[in-house]
Amino acid sequence: MREWREGVSWPRARQIGYSLADQGFSVGGMFLVNIALARGQSKEEYGAFVLAYSAFTFLAGLHNAAILEAYTIHGSGRYRETFPAYARLLWRSNWVLGLGATAALVVLWCVLSWRMPQLAPRAALGMAVGCGVMLSAAFVRRTFYMRRRADLAAKFSLAFFGACAILIFSAVRMQALNGLTAFLAVALAWIFAGLVFARELPGRGASGGERFGEGVAGYWAEHWSYSRWVFVTALVFLFTTQGYYWLAAGWLSVKDVGELRAMYNLVTPVDQFFVAMSLLVLPLLSSRFAAQRLSGLLPMWKSYALGSFALTVAFTAVMNVCGKRAMHVVYAGKFDEVAPLVGTLAFLPVVMGIGNSINLALKAMEKPQAVFYAYVASGTATFAMGLPLLLHFGLRGAVYGMLASAGVYSAAQGAALLWFQARAYALPLGQGAKRDPLL
Repeated sequence: MREWREGVSWPRARQIGYSLADQGFSVGGMFLVNIALARGQSKEEYGAFVLAYSAFTFLAGLHNAAILEAYTIHGSGRYRETFPAYARLLWRSNWVLGLGATAALVVLWCVLSWRMPQLAPRAALGMAVGCGVMLSAAFVRRTFYMRRRADLAAKFSLAFFGACAILIFSAVRMQALNGLTAFLAVALAWIFAGLVFARELPGRGASGGERFGEGVAGYWAEHWSYSRWVFVTALVFLFTTQGYYWLAAGWLSVKDVGELRAMYNLVTPVDQFFVAMSLLVLPLLSSRFAAQRLSGLLPMWKSYALGSFALTVAFTAVMNVCGKRAMHVVYAGKFDEVAPLVGTLAFLPVVMGIGNSINLALKAMEKPQAVFYAYVASGTATFAMGLPLLLHFGLRGAVYGMLASAGVYSAAQGAALLWFQARAYALPLGQGAKRDPLL
């Protein structure tokens, strides 16, 4: 554990605390929305909301690929000296993308509501109207991390959480909460947080954001060169965990979608904990790899992977003991018939956690193509294994399928990491020294 402790100090521990708070508040707002809808709406209505939010998750993946990942890498590296101008350029690009997505989705919803109203639930309209704001909130939070101001990210998310809780509580009291108003409440809460932190928004204090683009020849070509693997990865990500919601909707019912998501809501906290940790661990791994290659990266990664495995196993044990009771309390008995499956679904963070820790190592090694191929393998498993399980066992089969897809995802990334490691340390023929591990 020595390598891990070397990267830990009181300032870094404080940053970890802020990152966890940011993740907790930002996800906590959506958690409140999910619980309020699951308790107060029919299972079919809640299932429609889940499908709409699944579509937004897919859009968020495309947004991350098109804007956020390259923005993070380039803004933290080659353009750090001109970061305010660079942030303004990408902030404007983010809003063009967000407004374009909003307009296109609203038009699509209007067409569907006219021609095929069964495919245009009101939750989908709410997602269409609010998606640009929610994507922009992710951009703002990422910018705070790039400025090494996780405290601002935490306060920004706290403002969102407070506003969201008030709006959801008010909608419940007025009996106005549904899929449409839930998305609108989330969007309005992020707008409120943006107004509170208006002086800290990206690009403030910069001048000539357009001149930045003119002064860097071929910038967008470089941006796309990095983003293309992330982009295609986002395209296949839908067919892993998120794909099971759509399979359940198509082959079972929207009611089953709501039940599957209700179970997954109880698993979400441990997933979000590691999402928060990844924002801090990835820069450490990248720094180690840049300085010492695999000899520096692997010991720190092993320590992190072992710690994440221990925590997810402990969480799974707790859920297998208390999961049924938690389902009953959280949903007031509404989902008791599927509560026995919670213990099985609780193994998902263990299996995914292994793959996600390897995911960080591969990204630190600048091997996004390996991550892409792992998602392709997992997406293939969704149809080759998950769909037959769902058809044969119903909702229980969907849970088994999610575990199978996660297992393939982790195994594929583990194989990639072992291959790169073997390649790096292979002995060249006729020589007695290790090859320089440049991969």
